[in-house]
Amino acid sequence: MLYLRGTLTALVTPFRLDGSIDWEAFRRLVDFQLQAGVEGLVPIGSTGESATLEMSEKLEIAARLVEWVEGRVPVIVGTGTNETRSTIALTKHVRQLGADAALVVCPYYNKPTQQGLYEHFRALAEAVDIPLVLYNVPGRTAVNMTAETQLRLAEECPNIVATKEASGNMEQVMEIIRSAPAHFRVLAGDDTLALPIIACGGHGVVSVIANYAPHLFGECIRAALAGEWERARQLHYRLFPLMRLNFIESNPIPVKAVLAMLGLVEEVYRLPLTPLQLRHRELLERALREAGLLQDVTA
Repeated sequence: MLYLRGTLTALVTPFRLDGSIDWEAFRRLVDFQLQAGVEGLVPIGSTGESATLEMSEKLEIAARLVEWVEGRVPVIVGTGTNETRSTIALTKHVRQLGADAALVVCPYYNKPTQQGLYEHFRALAEAVDIPLVLYNVPGRTAVNMTAETQLRLAEECPNIVATKEASGNMEQVMEIIRSAPAHFRVLAGDDTLALPIIACGGHGVVSVIANYAPHLFGECIRAALAGEWERARQLHYRLFPLMRLNFIESNPIPVKAVLAMLGLVEEVYRLPLTPLQLRHRELLERALREAGLLQDVTA
């Protein structure tokens, strides 16, 4: 059984100026994460611009990441699509490549009912033997997977081992935590809510800010999980302005801009995403300096 816990970084996908994947920068980013002690890596999610990646690129990302990580932390690959057959096919592929788990977003655009969501994930769970992490992000999918549906799936499907809860609904999150079976972990899907979700019994976070602040944010999450609340709060509020600014434009525009400021990736996106506006760049630079991150990372 895979028990996910701590800080799992939702990795960006670095691109070159010609639009191809920048594998050297990707490797540097992965090494940066591992050296900082994060507890897991999550490629090909929203932060990884998964909607713009071709199938061959997704499979190559999964294969390379598994090779680079060498089992040091779990690799949880995003495999969700807007229909069940392709989700099953991609999940089977990443399993064959050695991924430790799959992160599966609710089917988007279709706006399925709760029964449709249940049957989608149930069909996937029965078709694959890899651990699955539900990904509930109604702001992107236009549908919320309720606590009742998530708990039903957790109870009936042993290989559904966690949820990344990005609904922003703390009552829903608490209901899942309160009633979840022992094998099922609740991971925050929003950095700003990671500390309160852990305080309510959650197990960690799939994080955006950990792309560029893996050490500090990881320390915050580890402190919270250890019950060291004063230290956790101190780090939470040190990073809180940046957590919010990471969504001043569509994710991952701000986080990629910060990574470029720190010299880790090129600031290149695939359309329809475009570079960060100048006024927002100035806000991010100021917040990075106030948090001590520009000095910490470039020293």
